[in-house]
Amino acid sequence: MFVRIRNLREDNDLTQREISEYLFCDQSLYSKYERGLRDVPVEIIIQLAKFYNTSTDYILGLTDCKEPYK
Repeated sequence: MFVRIRNLREDNDLTQREISEYLFCDQSLYSKYERGLRDVPVEIIIQLAKFYNTSTDYILGLTDCKEPYK
């Protein structure tokens, strides 16, 4: 999962600081999510899915389809 959230951020040319500001968390905490050092809370996964217009299943690695469910 951490690889997916890093790739989504990089594919959108965003910094960790920009995403951490969107999530209202510290940049160092978000960095730990991306490196797999901290579990990502469900609420954060949902917020990221909405931000990137993808599904939580994609972020969690349950599907390779980036399209959100309709």
